[in-house]
Order: sequence, then structure tokens, then C-alpha cells
Amino acid sequence: MADRFDFSALGGAGKVLCAVSGGADSVYLLHRCLEGAEERGYGVCAAHYNHSLRGAESDRDEAFVRSLCESLGVECLTGRGDVASYAREHSLGEEEAARELRYAFLSSAADTLGAGLIATAHTADDNAETMLLNLTRGSGLRGLCGIPPRRGRIVRPMLLVTREEVEAYLEERGIPHVEDSTNAGDDYSRNRVRHLVIPVLRGINPSFASAAGRAAALLRRDEEFLTSLAREFIERNSTPRGLDARALLDAPGPVAARAVRLLAPCALSETHVEAVLGLAARPGRGFADVPGCRVVCEAGRIRFGDAAAGELPARALPEEGEVELPEAGLKIRCSRAVFSGEIHSSLNTFFFPCEKICGTIYCMSRQPGDSMRIARRRCTKKLSDLFSEARIPAQSRGLVPVLRDECGILAVYGLAEAERAVPRRGESVIKVEITEI
Repeated sequence: MADRFDFSALGGAGKVLCAVSGGADSVYLLHRCLEGAEERGYGVCAAHYNHSLRGAESDRDEAFVRSLCESLGVECLTGRGDVASYAREHSLGEEEAARELRYAFLSSAADTLGAGLIATAHTADDNAETMLLNLTRGSGLRGLCGIPPRRGRIVRPMLLVTREEVEAYLEERGIPHVEDSTNAGDDYSRNRVRHLVIPVLRGINPSFASAAGRAAALLRRDEEFLTSLAREFIERNSTPRGLDARALLDAPGPVAARAVRLLAPCALSETHVEAVLGLAARPGRGFADVPGCRVVCEAGRIRFGDAAAGELPARALPEEGEVELPEAGLKIRCSRAVFSGEIHSSLNTFFFPCEKICGTIYCMSRQPGDSMRIARRRCTKKLSDLFSEARIPAQSRGLVPVLRDECGILAVYGLAEAERAVPRRGESVIKVEITEI
């Protein structure tokens, strides 16, 4: 079998820092990087980040990596942080918080050790799982490209290597590694895809992970081309006063959408992109609030400005955990449950059927033109009308939490829940409780 480890990704770095968790994939990464170091003229160092999420097991992993690197003569830096606290303080899910802390540490460790590149152990299987997860969220072309082989100084030389190849390599050479006990459960979406979905697809094509990798490479090529067209469009149609709104409307849809995403300071959903394009189509002056900024259309020009005052930024809600809304003095707690039929007339607790949630649930302020079909009232209302009926002052409306997924509004705190999100007794649900801090 051909060696699919991409040594060419490591060339010219001077020194490569391997991110080593102690699991099979990262131990394989470290050994393979060492194999090619002398021939290709780069040095190898390592870093391990202890997320402090699994108690003694997390400490065991750190000790294992220290011992492994010492036995191989590899300089290694370790770090640790309180992911759970960081997630609460920054209104993040634990997975996202762990990723932020880990990559910040890896960057710092690379600087300390003088490494030009940071290598991570993402495999072909990880890439296939990511593509499937993004597909379930209704992702566009960019999400279906999977994990990028390189982003900045982060490189992923194992994207064509399967997990089966990793395990065979380690077993043949008697190389030890540690196992993360959380990988065995189905609490996380990725684990459910790995344990329940991937085996079915392998039954159809035993080389599914490799086939998904080839598809990702083809899609990535198309995405890069379309993004280059969007960059050229921005250069041609921008002035210090902003982007030409008419030109944006006349541009092909894929180019216009990418131009909007390139100009925005944060990642935008399709709903946000459509809001900006709708703003360009309206006559006169107008604005739309999207994650990270307010977009203003004035005198035929679109300008991406500062964050609007008195607004809730878009925050993704975890399936399990808490998110604070410091702007509104509220916090949101999410948990998985089975719906027993309870109803909260104050509309501060909601039960969203898992099967009816489209992608990720977000909490944010109301958006221009927002409307929803209200449960048990058999009518569709604009949110502006709901706020007026409830006599909520105009200056306070931006701080009323609106829960939505990729398909639209699920509920408005204290006011209404969507007809499409009403659960049936016995259904698996995400319970969302909104309380004062």
C-alpha cells in the first residue's frame, strides 16, 4: 500500500511542532514526523494540552506524552487549562472552548520552541466525519470540503491516512498509546456518526473514508476558485465608502454570497448572508445586524461597521451546558431530555425535538423582517408586532433572546414558541432554560 502520509507538507519549516494528545493518531503523527526529519531537514518538537475535563485520565494522558517524548528524545511542552470555566466565562460550548484554548497553547508553544509549523493528527476518517456532520447542518460547499490540509501554520499531513492504517502501523511496531474513554460513548454527535453512520457507509464502500477525501479535494478546488472570483469582485467594486450594492445584486449568487462572507468579521449563516443581500436590494438607507457587526446600506454602498449597541451577538448553544448573555443579564442552560408533557406558560423554558432541529441552535437578537408561526395560535406574526403587543420598548428589543436554527426561529424568550418546534410526549428533546444571572 502506498504511503499516504504527506511529508511534503512539513518541508521548509526548520522545526515542526507535533500536537500530541497521547491517542493513537497523534502518536502515529509524532513517529512519522521523526521518520522523515533527517531526510527532509527539519527538527521535531511536541506539545500536549491538558483540558482538565476527565480528571485523573487527563493527568494520565499528560504523563504518558511526557514519558513518550522523553524516550524519543523529543523536546515537549505541556500546558493545561480549565475548559469548563472558560466555556462559561466566554459563552461557548465545551468543545469550542477546548479548541480555542488548545490552539492558543499550540501557537504559544510553537513560538517558544521556534517551530515554523504545527502538525495535527487529523485523519481521513476525521475528515469524512466532519463532512457528514457539516452535511447534516445544511452546510454549503465550504463545509463539505471537510478539514483543510493547511490553515496558516497549521498543517495536517495525515488527511489521506485512515484510522485503520494508523492502528496497523502502531500494532506492527508495538508502539503504545492511550485511549480517551469519552470516545467510546455516543454523547457527542461526532461519536454517533463514527459508531452508527460510518459503519453503514463502509458496508457500501469499504474505502469510504478515502473516497470522501477525494471528494473533499475536488470540492476544495471548486471552493478556492469561487472564493478567488469573490476576492476579485470585491477589489473591482469597493471604495472607501463601501461595496457597490447594485454590483452585489447583479453578481452571480455564489460570488455574491462569498463576497459578503469575506467582508464580515465573523462566520455567517445562510440566513445572515440573505439578510445582507436583502439589504442591498432595498431602496434608501437601511441596516442589518449580523454576528460581529452592523451592516449599513447607504447611497448605494454597503459598509460593514462596528457592533451595534444594545444587541445580542449570535451565540451557538451546546446540547449540554450553559451560555451567559451578559448584555441581557441572562443565562441559558441546555440539556438533553425526554419530553414529559410539561408546559411553561412564562415561556422561559423550551423543549425542542431533536429530530426537528436543523443544524445548530443559536441565540441572538431579532433580525429585520423576522416572523414566525406561533404554536397554539395558528397564526404567523412578525416579531416587531409581537414586541409591540407585549409593549417592549424599542430600545430594549435588541436584548430579547431569539432562539433559532438554520431553518428559522424556534422561540422568543417570554413571548412565543414556533409551531414547528412543539414536541410530543416521549420525544427526545433539547431542553433550553433561560434564567437571570
